[in-house]
This record gives sequence, structure tokens and C-alpha cells, in this order.
Amino acid sequence: MIIRLELKPGSLIIESELMLQLKFGRTPVREALRALANEKLVEVYPRRGMFVASVDVKNLSAISEVRAVLEIKAAELAAERSTPADHEITRKLIAEIKAIKGQPDMAKLIGLDQRIHHHIYECTHNEFLASTLENYYAHALRIWFLALDRVVGLADAIIEHRVLLEAISQNDSKAAAKAMKEHVEGFETSIRKSL
Repeated sequence: MIIRLELKPGSLIIESELMLQLKFGRTPVREALRALANEKLVEVYPRRGMFVASVDVKNLSAISEVRAVLEIKAAELAAERSTPADHEITRKLIAEIKAIKGQPDMAKLIGLDQRIHHHIYECTHNEFLASTLENYYAHALRIWFLALDRVVGLADAIIEHRVLLEAISQNDSKAAAKAMKEHVEGFETSIRKSL
């Protein structure tokens, strides 16, 4: 809800409303909010409350700098370390990309993008790297949602993952790194044009 901007940036978080909406008790909601605060998606102000972190487009460069280094390394490692079971998932994701036609639904495209990145992170078989990348990806995704109604070529951005996934499935770490570098740089350029 925070990533998709359903909970508006800067808005006050009311635990009781979240509990009702999500059908969870107080403890799981509080634990989730604490984790989100650690990920800088929620801001905590003593005696004032918890607020949804703002989305600052100025952070795009900083996020892209970190992702450019870590995502490229993740692509390399994924190509080197992916297992036969990983390759099976990779083939299914490639098939989903091949099936994209016309003007696909934005929500489905974003869901596919999330699954692709999550899969690449998992293929590194490095839980610390995967966890770090999931956090930065979440922040990048919030910026993407901010500009979503102005972003052109979203389907193309997803389709370009095919080259990356094929490199990973062929255990070609150099090609995977190159494809990821182009993807991360393309993401930042596309968002900048849209804002």
C-alpha cells in the first residue's frame, strides 16, 4: 500500500485503521510498521505519530547509484550461481515476457517486473544482497508509481528484461551485468523524462 501510494506519502498512519483494513492484530501491525521504519518507508516522530515516508524525486539519483552497483553485481552472481530450479523459473518469466502484446495492464506489468527482480535477487543465493536490493527496489518502485501516469514505454522496460534473463539462464555473467546496467540506467532516464 505504501509502495503503490495507496497510503499517501506524508499521511498519518492510524494503527487501528490498518488493523481493520488488513484484518491483523495490533502486534503484527506494530512489528510491520517497525520494519517499515527501518526500511525508511515509515517515519516515526515521538508524541506525533507515524507517517508514510515522503517520496522525494531528489532521491532518484542516490537510489540509482546504489542500484547500479548492487543490481549489476546481483545479475553477475545470478548468472554464476543460478541452479537448475532457478533456470526453470527463469524460463517461465521469459515466456511471460514473450507473451506481452499490445497495451498490457499496468498493474500486471509492474507485478511482472517485481517478480523478475525478486527472482534475480534470489538467484544470487546471497540473502544479505537480496534483502538490501529488495529495500532499494521498493524505494525505486515508489518513485515509479509517482510518475506512472506519465511514463511511456513501460512494456518496453519490462520486455528488455528478456535479454537479462536469457544471459542468466546461459550463465553469462558479463552479458547479465551489461543488460542490468542498461536497465537501471534506462529506468532513471525514463523517470527523469516523466517528471
